[in-house]
Amino acid sequence: MDKQVRQYYNKKQKSDRRKQDAYTRLFKMVSVGVVDDPINQAYDVISTAALLINLAATFMNTFDSISSRYGTLLDGVEFVTVVFFAVDYILRVITSNKLYPDLNATRSAVKYMLSFAGIVDLLSFMPYFLPFFFPAGAAVFKMFRVARIMRLFRINAYYDSLNAITDVIASKKQQLLSSMFVIFVLMLASSMCMYSLENKAQPEVFSNAFSGIWWSASTLLTVGYGDIYPVTTAGKIFGIFITCLGVGMVAIPTGIISAGFVELYSKAMRQDDYAVEEDISFINVQLYKGDSWIGKSIASLKLPKDTIIAAIQRGRDVITPRGDIILAPGDKLVIGSDNIRSEAPPKLREITLLRNHEWVDRLIEDIDISRQSYIVMVKRGKSNIIPRGDLMLKEDDRVYIFDKKPKTNPVDGSDKT
Repeated sequence: MDKQVRQYYNKKQKSDRRKQDAYTRLFKMVSVGVVDDPINQAYDVISTAALLINLAATFMNTFDSISSRYGTLLDGVEFVTVVFFAVDYILRVITSNKLYPDLNATRSAVKYMLSFAGIVDLLSFMPYFLPFFFPAGAAVFKMFRVARIMRLFRINAYYDSLNAITDVIASKKQQLLSSMFVIFVLMLASSMCMYSLENKAQPEVFSNAFSGIWWSASTLLTVGYGDIYPVTTAGKIFGIFITCLGVGMVAIPTGIISAGFVELYSKAMRQDDYAVEEDISFINVQLYKGDSWIGKSIASLKLPKDTIIAAIQRGRDVITPRGDIILAPGDKLVIGSDNIRSEAPPKLREITLLRNHEWVDRLIEDIDISRQSYIVMVKRGKSNIIPRGDLMLKEDDRVYIFDKKPKTNPVDGSDKT
């Protein structure tokens, strides 16, 4: 009876692990920039291609000559790509718990759907279907389709140069907001002044303060459409002054962003010129509920010598790992260590299990193996599996074994592996 119960729970654990592994693979597949598997890379290519094809079809459909000849084909292409966006959105909602592991399934799904990326993904396909239910708002819904273009920002995961743009804007956020506030104040002030100067001469043009705001915006931003302009002498003089001022004001945000790029690349060059490169090994570790480190301070962990916690990511914040920091579920730790230098580096033995091998269809915990040897990894197909005791080995599995004391040749003392 105990054996049957044990077999039942073993099968249940295996089934749960298979589901969890499939869930993790699905999350990696829809995550942009994860290219550790050909399927993940192929999905990124298909996703980007679908977006580009969709945008091309939408643009070409606006030309009457093209739409009259290929309208049906373009509508079909748009429908297929929009369905792909809908499926992609559903998959991201399903796997959102992997994106926010410190939240439960419902809260992580809601957090993703309310995030900027989630809203962009929703607007990528929802406006296409809404006119079927609300025909009166078709024109408004079409306007929201422009949100699909925002999906192109996911390419940032592949190109550091695009990430640099985001980093510069984020680092200069306060300065940019300050300059935009100054421009907004000048727009209000100049619009009121121009309205006061031109209202009597052009009551149909400068009919209210909003007309002045349109003129001040086009003038301060050096666009100058020419649809609204002053005709009085005082208005022309004031317009010249505002135009000259607008050239300088628009240059402020441009200068801030340019200075940010120079600062970023100068810092990178200084780091390369005045540094000696050495290899240091880092690993990423995420803490979950029930882990032994939860609730403990960094100082109490007693890490091995030459091993440090380099950084802690908690939500969107990166915390300096001081000794009094208490670790919490969901924390992502970056652990670093000096490489161990040895004249005789450790070696692993690789064993490929053939059909009649005695380890086939046996649990690792039931295998008779030397106390000086450890199974460190099992490779099954393209997957690397952690060798738990209840893992059952299969035919064609590649088993990697670490020998605590390497076997030596009795004649010349050389390592067999």
